[in-house]
Amino acid sequence: MHFPNARILIFAKAPVAGRVKTRLIPVLGPRGAADLHKRLLLSTVARLGTARVAPIELWCAPDPGQDPFPELAARYGVALCGQRGADLGERMCHAARDALCRCEKVLLIGTDCPLLDAGYLRQAMEALKEHEAVLGPAEDGGYVLLGLKRAAGSLFRDLPWGGARVAAITRDRMAAAGWKWAELPILWDLDRPDDLERLHPSFPPGRPA
Repeated sequence: MHFPNARILIFAKAPVAGRVKTRLIPVLGPRGAADLHKRLLLSTVARLGTARVAPIELWCAPDPGQDPFPELAARYGVALCGQRGADLGERMCHAARDALCRCEKVLLIGTDCPLLDAGYLRQAMEALKEHEAVLGPAEDGGYVLLGLKRAAGSLFRDLPWGGARVAAITRDRMAAAGWKWAELPILWDLDRPDDLERLHPSFPPGRPA
């Protein structure tokens, strides 16, 4: 394990039709969107779970007992935790604070970025040696990774999640707190129908509607 005193926190929803990847339902249908979501989840845990960058915690919604979370825990040795909070920001803040009681630094990621790999995570870990935070921006104005050595509620409160200003607002709040942070290369994440065209042919986008 390269960074045993860190944690990678993966935020994941159970692949329930009609509850995930809702912006892709017009193209793929509810079942197809859920299938793609599950494929992204499995791919993320598989490529990071075997890389041994740092211990991984899978923060699950609505609860860790739903498929396929127990199978992923058994196969890759990831710890399962239940998300807690009224919105995404509250859930991320709770997870970061919880994990930072047990380690020195955390990386918060989702499962929507096929390009997010072990090398990217290692860059983030190295950046946290000299910075209080690290941001992995997304092309759509959000972020695919947030690395922290301490959790401030202001970074997560009242953010327009899914909007184009999430990363910009996060930068403003880190600057207001007097933090030093590093930025990684911009990546794209899979949220909208146009993003389906960017998937590699070996990663088929579910069944069409």
